[in-house]
Amino acid sequence: MPDAKGRDVTSKANPVYLCAPVNALVEGIYREKIPLAKIKQHGDFGLGTFDSLDGEMVMLDGRVYQIAGDGQVREVREAEAATPFACVTFYSPVSHDELDDELSYAAFQDWILQLLPSPNLFYALRIEGTFADVRVRSVSRQDNYLPLVEVAKHQAEFTFVKAEGTLAGFFAPAFLESLSVPGLHLHFLSGDRRQGGHLLECRPLHVCAGVQFISTLELGLPMSLDYLTWDFRRDTGADLDEAER
Repeated sequence: MPDAKGRDVTSKANPVYLCAPVNALVEGIYREKIPLAKIKQHGDFGLGTFDSLDGEMVMLDGRVYQIAGDGQVREVREAEAATPFACVTFYSPVSHDELDDELSYAAFQDWILQLLPSPNLFYALRIEGTFADVRVRSVSRQDNYLPLVEVAKHQAEFTFVKAEGTLAGFFAPAFLESLSVPGLHLHFLSGDRRQGGHLLECRPLHVCAGVQFISTLELGLPMSLDYLTWDFRRDTGADLDEAER
């Protein structure tokens, strides 16, 4: 499939894997105990969170990092952690584009979206470089059942100035909002692996964006009692939008 620049952007058949629908997280089901080892069977790149909503997850090159609610980052070993939600793939970019201009966050989002020829596919995005500033958030460990939109009201926010690092994440089609965060969903990890979080906004200075086109989705459905007995008929789309801001 050619993109707007006439390049062949046919990706290898690497699916995106969701270990649970994101609506379970939105509702407050934070303890699914899906082993990190299982997640890594499906990808070496991605994002998510940890059981009890214990911080933000970034996976780069098969290594998993936990960004705690106080902003501290540590590398996590397979045997140490489990997750209620993660989105991963085996990263295989088919295009790279460079940006050398300082842009507002809105303009930066527009630039990224111009790299994606259709809003109806998944894309894995790895954007590396320097930023004038990066504003992120992370959440602290929670008890079950407090909806994500309520947790987000008390999230810790951090701003990094003249930051170097990586934005890692995905673009998901709008019609899959009950399964994955629709649109752009990115986490930031600094180059020294000491700072990061869920991206709220940033201003790039010089970055290179690698894009992987993904046409196959794999979805795991948890087998916990919480998940099996929950009533998901409530519309949670607005809650997810508010929690992501």
